[in-house]
Amino acid sequence: MKVLFVCSGNAYRSPVAEALLKKLRPDINVDSAGTDPAIPISETAKEYLARENAEQYLKKNPKGLDSKQLGEYDLIVAMEPRHKDAVLSKRPKCADKIVVWNIDDPYFLPRGHAEKVFRQIKGKVHELADSL
Repeated sequence: MKVLFVCSGNAYRSPVAEALLKKLRPDINVDSAGTDPAIPISETAKEYLARENAEQYLKKNPKGLDSKQLGEYDLIVAMEPRHKDAVLSKRPKCADKIVVWNIDDPYFLPRGHAEKVFRQIKGKVHELADSL
């Protein structure tokens, strides 16, 4: 099983989801990517993952979508509908592999909002881990 999480910058939502799922399900191949990976991994994301003892699963640098590799994933989790659109623009045949979680981008928002987003991601990842 190969799972890809996709967000905008690959700086918070998708790498957090990747790290949490790697911790919960080491038997699954998990990765993350951004539609526009131009910023470093969020320090807040690092703090939250450290709190969950999952920081060691966090990637060092954001990466972009690789259209060639998109077809290799069994499941692609888009954080917002626009991320689904970005995946489909690169690889239309992936439509049946994509789910959208509708999780807001906390990167430029106050810390309280980031905490809420982290809890949402954590809950969704636990549900996903149990279902795979």
